[in-house]
Amino acid sequence: MEKSLVRLPEPASAPEPRQLWAKLGRVLAHVPFADDLLAAYYCALDEKTPARARAMLFGAVAYFILPVDAIPDFVLGMGFTDDAAVIAAVIALFGRHVNDGHRARARERLRSLRADRV
Repeated sequence: MEKSLVRLPEPASAPEPRQLWAKLGRVLAHVPFADDLLAAYYCALDEKTPARARAMLFGAVAYFILPVDAIPDFVLGMGFTDDAAVIAAVIALFGRHVNDGHRARARERLRSLRADRV
């Protein structure tokens, strides 16, 4: 019998925020897609976002946080290409749910993270 993908599991919870902020703070200079990553994160936290979109957005953020992925993050010049591809794919699929408010929160948090690094 073929399994149906009509009903995806709903997200149990967001990825651990401390892990996201710690990793993003360490690698901010090397992550040109940080604004999309955080906009996706804030969209996933928004309860108005449909469950399927939230699950996929949380999954993309979790993939960024995970230390083990297709291309290890420490590989010079290529380490974040798989993370960027995952974020880009999820934004392409569910970007209609990412609104100006999510993007504004992302920009503000990035400004704060950059100020903390100076």
